[in-house]
Amino acid sequence: MEESGGAEQRRMRMKVMVGVDESEGSFYALKWALDNLFTAMATVGEATEENEGMVFLVHVEPKVHNFVYPVGPGGPAAFYPANVVVESVKKAEEEKSASVLSRALKMCHNKLVKAESMILNGDPREMICEAADQMQVNLLVLGSRGLGALKRALLGSVSDYCAHHARTPILIVKPPEQNKKQ
Repeated sequence: MEESGGAEQRRMRMKVMVGVDESEGSFYALKWALDNLFTAMATVGEATEENEGMVFLVHVEPKVHNFVYPVGPGGPAAFYPANVVVESVKKAEEEKSASVLSRALKMCHNKLVKAESMILNGDPREMICEAADQMQVNLLVLGSRGLGALKRALLGSVSDYCAHHARTPILIVKPPEQNKKQ
């Protein structure tokens, strides 16, 4: 019996990182983590420093690049988007990130789970693995978009990449409609 109490204490002290983006799959993964990993905290009410768990919400914005495009068969030419365009794209990404993290933080707050958020720039696959390693989290939780094998091979899958490259344990949460098909 004592083992289950010890397991509950470990569960409550877990540092969990959840990757979130605008997809419903990522929010389902966050909901799953809050409901299944932090249920004991919600019944405690106000968590104390020594028994609270922690969720790190990570959202990755892709880098905005100035692209060079070859124009016409007569010779090399380049088009560089104006700084106004680049700044507009950056601002749109920042607004999207703020909206995504605001929704995720609200979910954590409603479950009485302490959460911190971070916005990273770069390739989501690499940045999430690096952040999980640097933060020394106990578990990385990611949603699944349910890509088939061909799309996953062509487009790349963040969860698939992290499953193979993360140094921390990883949990990939499939949306409910995928569970029903199997």
